[in-house]
Amino acid sequence: KGETGFPFIDAIMTQLRNEGWMHHLARHAVACFATRGDIYAPWYEAAKVFDRYLIDADWSVNNCNWMWLSCSAFFYQYFRCYSPITFGKKTDPDGDFIRKYVPALKKFPSKYIYEPWKAPKHVQEKAGCIIGKDYPKPIIDDHTATSKENMRKIGDAYKANKSDGTAKPQLEKTKRPAEGTPAAERAQKAVKAS
Repeated sequence: KGETGFPFIDAIMTQLRNEGWMHHLARHAVACFATRGDIYAPWYEAAKVFDRYLIDADWSVNNCNWMWLSCSAFFYQYFRCYSPITFGKKTDPDGDFIRKYVPALKKFPSKYIYEPWKAPKHVQEKAGCIIGKDYPKPIIDDHTATSKENMRKIGDAYKANKSDGTAKPQLEKTKRPAEGTPAAERAQKAVKAS
């Protein structure tokens, strides 16, 4: 809905809901925020939102991108993550994109547009937007600490599942189909065909 309390993410999600489109780097920023960066949500749940609203949605491309950006597959540099604060500042320091898609913040000074919760009360009053009342507080109390903790969790998972032979993954034993059953016949045909 665009109510995370992080203006850059909220602007992107508002653009998605209103226009059915967003820049590919905005897609990256949302994917990082939703998965390994902050929320730590499963990529496949977040991907459903893009599938629902993107006018250029392609199920296979969308799901592969979410796996990639969540570092669930294809991409192992989990420590490279778009910040919901600094990434937007680099490309739009005055916050024009935020002002367009999050009108409650349009009168905020550029200094606070990406982090309005840091604005003193008198600045919020002058902008006509009190954080926590007219615009939500961030759903993550400390982005930096949360992001670092999530990176640590992913790093631990990568270390525990190295493919260089040093990790010992626990594989489930699969039961063989009982002789004479249709499943056993299909398995035998598949083996012969390979």
